[in-house]
Amino acid sequence: MGEFHKMHGLGNDFVIIDARAQSIEMSPARAQKIADRKFGIGCDQLILLLPSEIADVRMRIFNPDGSEVEACGNASRCVVALLNQDLNIETLGGIISGKLSGNDVEVSMGEATFAWQDIPLAFPMNTDAMPLAWDNLAAPMAINMGNPHAVFFVDDVDAIDLRQLGPTIENDSVFPERANVNVASVAGNEIHLNVWERGAGLTGACGTGACATAVAAIRQGKATSPVTVHQSGGTLTIDWSPGQPVIMTGSATYVFKGQADWDSFG
Repeated sequence: MGEFHKMHGLGNDFVIIDARAQSIEMSPARAQKIADRKFGIGCDQLILLLPSEIADVRMRIFNPDGSEVEACGNASRCVVALLNQDLNIETLGGIISGKLSGNDVEVSMGEATFAWQDIPLAFPMNTDAMPLAWDNLAAPMAINMGNPHAVFFVDDVDAIDLRQLGPTIENDSVFPERANVNVASVAGNEIHLNVWERGAGLTGACGTGACATAVAAIRQGKATSPVTVHQSGGTLTIDWSPGQPVIMTGSATYVFKGQADWDSFG
């Protein structure tokens, strides 16, 4: 038997396993079974905490389809809250620094990158306004926040059917590592955002998506920092200046602790 923690950041929920204290082998198939909401524990992402030689802890992140991804802002806040201390967290997308801030957690997500090969894209193009369109979504900004994002600005986010367009854009061949799809509207320094998350689908909250979208809005002159990003699961505050790390502040909620027999998940 092994211990796990169930947490969420704005409804983006996680099964967190501290593998520094227990031995567990994690495969894509096992992660997929644990994340299953009917036959497993159920989560948007499975988080595995491991020792790190370059940070306080190393975080591996698995989507419900078993794929491993580079970064997750909401999970980073939850890990800081779970361990109840300021942390440097090693991820596949780089080092994420987090600190407790009253009832919230402030996380430094590293610098956003914009070069086509950093996203990555399949071939060179203008990443500030990609010369591409999918139905009524056109000319997104491409940003890497430790993982690839496409950001579309529209007048009415709820008029866009992301359940239909999200998978098409995520898996387009222009994104060799797939992409997170962000559709947003801006009013002053307030952003309303819906996200189709790579490997997870439509989500109530995506931390890296909020960061990428806020950066895109500031970079395009649609908003000034700090920006408030509203998603169906709740609100994040994003602070960014060009050449500086992206700072995200928001809640992290502990739900419950449980025990599981990891061998029963294959």
